[in-house]
Amino acid sequence: MSRQIIVAENAGFCFGVKRAVDMTVEYNKKKESRVYTLGPLIHNDDVVKSLEEECIFRIDNIEDIAKLKPGDTIVIRSHGTTPDIIERLKQTGAKLMDATCPYVSSIQRKARKYYGEGYQIVIVGDPNHPEVVGINGWCNNTALVTRDGSELKELPQKVCVLSQTTEKQSYYEKTLEAVSRLAEDVLAFNTICSATGERQGSADEVSKRVDLMIVIGGKQSSNTRKLYEICSANCKNTLLVENVNELPEWIVTNPDFKVIGVTAGASTPDWVIAEVINKLKSGNAE
Repeated sequence: MSRQIIVAENAGFCFGVKRAVDMTVEYNKKKESRVYTLGPLIHNDDVVKSLEEECIFRIDNIEDIAKLKPGDTIVIRSHGTTPDIIERLKQTGAKLMDATCPYVSSIQRKARKYYGEGYQIVIVGDPNHPEVVGINGWCNNTALVTRDGSELKELPQKVCVLSQTTEKQSYYEKTLEAVSRLAEDVLAFNTICSATGERQGSADEVSKRVDLMIVIGGKQSSNTRKLYEICSANCKNTLLVENVNELPEWIVTNPDFKVIGVTAGASTPDWVIAEVINKLKSGNAE
């Protein structure tokens, strides 16, 4: 069986995720204190497990913040967090290492600034995603969070529109259209990260040319799920896997899949991508 594998031009770790992982790992090498992360550092179980092997553990429950000691270090992950949580962390006496993605920090500053100027903040995104929860905290948890603006019926006259960095461009545009019909003074900031757009564009292009599309990433990863949605619309044979262990053998050996596309979410490390690609290549005849 002769098989062609096409890897999307933009796939895998984005700047913000790589920065957070590198900061945490490098600091931990100094062994100056016990290192914890506020929630999973990134939405990838393989990476989180590898961090645990280096004795970098996560704190998932807010109540457990009180267990931090002055000699500990707590890492704020790339998604960021709220001012209230930051204050609670400071009160423990533990050292704070802020690994919030700079793009996310910029959105937080916009939320704080325009909320202070009397604008209703509207965030395009998932209300339960840690990035959105964090941004909302910077406008005193008063933001309206919407997927595509379709449920917005009444708004004050001053509205500031922001977006989760991993959101679909089409959802942002639909929300802006809805808000523009309902408010007179609209400030709109397309805060979708450029890396998100690049990954989505590459995945869209590749998935139109293949018999099978493999999307690699964490099941809890927002940007990975968006890639899966995009690829599924173009290729009926689209599969989401977290790692090589989730790749079914029948796919590897299926002779009908002559051209296979591969993309990966922004929280997927290169070594996980490489393992999946090598497994797919093993289906080629010698």
